[in-house]
Amino acid sequence: MFFSKSARILAIVALVIGLTNVLLGFAIANEWLGPYEAALARYTTRSSSGQVIDRGIYAILVAVALGTLADINFSIRKAIEAAE
Repeated sequence: MFFSKSARILAIVALVIGLTNVLLGFAIANEWLGPYEAALARYTTRSSSGQVIDRGIYAILVAVALGTLADINFSIRKAIEAAE
């Protein structure tokens, strides 16, 4: 049960971080935070805003997969408890 709850929490944190990275990448690319090179150097260590967006999308995909696995575990646990 500990791992299921921690997986769900980790999935939520990864989703928030991923969304933040995607939004930050778009904000840097559109120069909403200042000139492109200055904003890129200030807010991230990546060499382009595309890399920031890619990392955000990867984090979102991991969060969805981890959240799905945690939800499956909770569903199986409920089915086993109901059968008893």
